[in-house]
Amino acid sequence: MTKDKIIVALDVATKEKALELVKELRDQISFFKIGLQLYTAEGPEIVRAVLSTGAKVWLDLKLYDIPNTVARAVESASHLGVHMLTIHLSGGSEMVRAATAARANNMLLLGVTVLTSSTEQTLREIGIDSKVDDQVLRLAKLGVEAGIDGVVASPHEIKKLRAEIGDKIKIAVQGIRPSWAEPGDQKRFMTPREALGAGADYIGIGRPITAHPQPSEAVAKILQELS
Repeated sequence: MTKDKIIVALDVATKEKALELVKELRDQISFFKIGLQLYTAEGPEIVRAVLSTGAKVWLDLKLYDIPNTVARAVESASHLGVHMLTIHLSGGSEMVRAATAARANNMLLLGVTVLTSSTEQTLREIGIDSKVDDQVLRLAKLGVEAGIDGVVASPHEIKKLRAEIGDKIKIAVQGIRPSWAEPGDQKRFMTPREALGAGADYIGIGRPITAHPQPSEAVAKILQELS
């Protein structure tokens, strides 16, 4: 179902606000993303609380450290029971292999390529001379070879990724902005309809829903747009 491809980012400051959103949206949405802001504030208990509602959780921590540390963190996330977890593919093949070896069979490990807020200027600042889409493809191929289950990219890289890696792995995209929403700090974004039409498996949507005065109305508008 189309609605199962939408993942709402719980980019809020407290457990109370997060669970309020889950309760409001649970009849419309089955998948929620917990990122650094909420996880840092509330810890693993917020993951357990969202899972207890019957919802699925994408734990978006973008792990990036020495291979052993990342592997142990992946194990911990597996024990929590999350459905998806992110690591940074720029950590290199040894780190990615350590992570994939440590994951539980039922948890998808997604590799972040280039952040959707990044531009070619951002890459130059850290010594990378490639174009953004070339860097995305390079890291995606590294991830596939190291056993990753999926990649995270901007919607503008979906078609190139599909051309290079086919249907071997999942593609989750962030930088999604409905036609009626402000882009904010996203530089490489698309509407939900455009992203799914290009071949995304999952689309993560945050502020257009969570900052809306009536989040359930925002979700309804998105679902209507997709239908």
